[in-house]
Amino acid sequence: MYALVDCNNFYVSCERVFQPQLEGQPGVVLSNNDGCLISRSDEAKALGLEMGAPYHLVRAQLQAQGVWVRSSNYALYGDLSRRVVEVLGLFTPDVEVYSIDEAFLDLAGLGYIVPDLEAYAARIRATVQQYVGIPTCVGVAPTKTLAKLANRLARRTGTRVMVLATAAEQQLALAATPSGSVWGIGRRYARKLLEADVHTAADLAAQPEAWVRRHLGGVVGVRLWQELRGRPCLGFAGPEWDDDGQLLPARSAKHTITCTRSFGRPQQELEPLREAVATFVARAAEKLRRQDGAANMLTVLLGTRGPTATARSTTHTAVLALPDATSSTPELTRVAWQGLQQLWRANTSYYRAGVLLGGLEPAGQPQLSLFGPTPEAQARQQHLMTALDIVNKRFGRDAVRCAATGQKKPAWSGRAAFRSAQFTTSWPQLWTVA
Repeated sequence: MYALVDCNNFYVSCERVFQPQLEGQPGVVLSNNDGCLISRSDEAKALGLEMGAPYHLVRAQLQAQGVWVRSSNYALYGDLSRRVVEVLGLFTPDVEVYSIDEAFLDLAGLGYIVPDLEAYAARIRATVQQYVGIPTCVGVAPTKTLAKLANRLARRTGTRVMVLATAAEQQLALAATPSGSVWGIGRRYARKLLEADVHTAADLAAQPEAWVRRHLGGVVGVRLWQELRGRPCLGFAGPEWDDDGQLLPARSAKHTITCTRSFGRPQQELEPLREAVATFVARAAEKLRRQDGAANMLTVLLGTRGPTATARSTTHTAVLALPDATSSTPELTRVAWQGLQQLWRANTSYYRAGVLLGGLEPAGQPQLSLFGPTPEAQARQQHLMTALDIVNKRFGRDAVRCAATGQKKPAWSGRAAFRSAQFTTSWPQLWTVA
């Protein structure tokens, strides 16, 4: 059996943990640069506020209806997500983090000591609420897909906990779930299923295997179909931690690594852009080293806008080949600055920038160039980067950083007019009780 634990309105719930006066009040959390709504409380949803709505378009409505607003605070969200996962580890050693607010638990082998799965799921939910302060929903079923479906129904029906242990319970849940809401069914396939008169998950599960293989993406569709019929087909993986403190599922190494940001205000001068690009390189290089990789290609991106507010933005890119595959922040920064110099134009306003690392390969197995650095020099650089990562992991991000990244609060940083304190990850911002 698998359990899926999903944190309710996670970013909003994180804000409420240390600001209890926000409980019961409609509230929203904004994306980077205070761009759009990315998390809404149940009260805000009831007011008709849409996910992804641009903040500047709904600002008047938020003020008129007394909706509290917070800028995204990923340091807080990532730390509370980590704490939730630690609590889940008290119930089973096998925890797979699916996203920052969702995790699968493998309950196989607990049948003899946990005869009542519904009571166990309720205990998981109560413990997370007590230890971390985050409300959750828990769905339990024989497969991951059914557990996801059970979790969705638990939230929709208000029960907060749902167990689909028997074939009859599973059939009722499948009949109550639209086919387009099944985990893994995208918009295109949702339309295709409706055209084929497959309206519910039960209708999909009742189709013959040959039909599913032909109309639902071959082997991938068959696996989903089997999961709906109670046959586990999806593997189980351990957690991976993002450099922003966010929890991600363990996957195979990425083929590209990207770090981009919008600026709080447009930038024209070269020096702030150099600092921004150096910062993005540092973030991307940390991710690259975490997956024990090295990059052969680097792309620099600069974004501009047209003369009017409604004009479409344009992204300018410079692609550079690295002399030798590397994960060294200084080396990548040096090459990124070359690309920036190619793109930058005087008297041009830039609204966003970023870097993309490509041509990734395992570190320690590079294709050496004839006139490149010696293996000894590469080893010294690798030891330096390892030490940098260890120090920053122990003492906090940017405890040690390259001077090229500039000031702590750069001119290009995004807007965050409503950001709350980093209550758990910054000594000066710890919660105080009067």
